Amino acid sequence: MKLVSFENAGKPGFGVVQGNEVADLSAAFAGRASGLRGLIAADLLGEVEAAAKGAPKLAFDSLKLLPVIPDPDKIICIGLNYLDHVAETGRAQTPNPAFFARFPASQVGHGQPLIRPRVSTDFDYEGELAVVIGKGGRHIKAEDALKHIAGYSCYNEGSIRDWQRHTTQFTAGKTFAGTGGFGPWLVTADEIPDPSKLTLETRLNGQVVQHTTTDLLITPVPQIIVYLSTILPLLPGDVIVTGTPGGVGMKRTPPLWMKPGDVAEVEISGIGVLRNPVVEEAVS
Repeated sequence: MKLVSFENAGKPGFGVVQGNEVADLSAAFAGRASGLRGLIAADLLGEVEAAAKGAPKLAFDSLKLLPVIPDPDKIICIGLNYLDHVAETGRAQTPNPAFFARFPASQVGHGQPLIRPRVSTDFDYEGELAVVIGKGGRHIKAEDALKHIAGYSCYNEGSIRDWQRHTTQFTAGKTFAGTGGFGPWLVTADEIPDPSKLTLETRLNGQVVQHTTTDLLITPVPQIIVYLSTILPLLPGDVIVTGTPGGVGMKRTPPLWMKPGDVAEVEISGIGVLRNPVVEEAVS
């Protein structure tokens, strides 16, 4: 299934994609789940197909898509998780994964503009595979890790590079408002039994700027879940962004930054294409 979060006539909703339409599940699960995060937390994914049969249908193109999970408890991003990206940054590979946090307000949905902040022009793309936790847990074992995943999506982990370099702790450049794209939808885990067999490609204005396969992740998805769940409990709806491959704009000569008027795309096999235009932050 492909599940989406959206806004329709100013009201948030969620549903399942059926061709060019979305079956709006908001009313069907009213009182039990107010959004995709709630649907996952209440273990209701198994009821979606039956509920969708009688649900009202909305034209997909008429909806404003929201980040797949608009309200996660946490967004955890893994850094330096492909060898070619480690090499281009000049950093050393570490025995354990580096990670940092993003915040929900830093995300936008498919089709919505990525916002280049007025304080910087160093706006970089980072195509990544996103994992959404289904069953929460602590001290999750590697052999059980994939059972804790609700599904997968595409992520453009937009980075403001000069702010990222303000200190050795680079979260500042990673969570500017409206800089990360997340979507277009959640593909449920039953459709992707092995997340190590995917192809990821990032394009800027149609030009391929990143291309990789997920078997090249230094710390694969199950081990990421093991490591993070050792530190703190993972909760339903949590988002893990698994790392970007080489080819980032910062390390090109000259640097290749996203600028107003550009269109950024992240495509992952078995999932789809996340597409976002780039705009300048409005001056109030």
